[in-house]
Amino acid sequence: MYDWSYLVKITIALFAIVNPIGSVPIFISATEGWNKPDRAKIARTVALTVFIVLILSAFIGEDILNFFGITIPSFQVGGGILLMLISISMMHGKQGGTRQTAEEAQNLAEREVIAIVPLSIPLLAGPGAISSMILSAQQQPTFLGHVSLVIPVLIISVIIWLVLKLADAISHQLGTIGINIVTRLMGLILAAMAVEFIAHGLTGLFPQLAG
Repeated sequence: MYDWSYLVKITIALFAIVNPIGSVPIFISATEGWNKPDRAKIARTVALTVFIVLILSAFIGEDILNFFGITIPSFQVGGGILLMLISISMMHGKQGGTRQTAEEAQNLAEREVIAIVPLSIPLLAGPGAISSMILSAQQQPTFLGHVSLVIPVLIISVIIWLVLKLADAISHQLGTIGINIVTRLMGLILAAMAVEFIAHGLTGLFPQLAG
């Protein structure tokens, strides 16, 4: 009989790491001025991208990193630096790399790039989530064990889609001032997350730092 309690634990842990609720202000900020259908489409794209990234991480994540000679600590440092750059822009009331030019705003294909980077990677499907899926796959080495990991990933992806789909309504409730305040607070939290990613990565790369 399969240990379903283990999947429940993975789902809860993944929800805490991905933190879809915490991504709402960032999503609102990154899609500022967009109409509701475009935001809904981006929400679907983000959820689908996170699903694909995490599933690939579970099945072939370790092989891909090994192929390129990339370690999890290196991935954590790189992702942490990217998150830090995003957080600095947010705390200054800017979207930095997430803001588009006038030409890009006219092209939905360009807009969808935002759904992939930074909204999906590394914000939601970041080093922590990817590392978690790789480690979970290592603990479930059988093919059935790997397939079972689709369940928690699917649950989290659906939650992401629902939360981001409601982001427009949330933005109306918060108002401009509320969004600006929350965006700066989330920028600070994101900076702290970035420091954690970088610190864990550096500790992995240089074990002597832990001493």
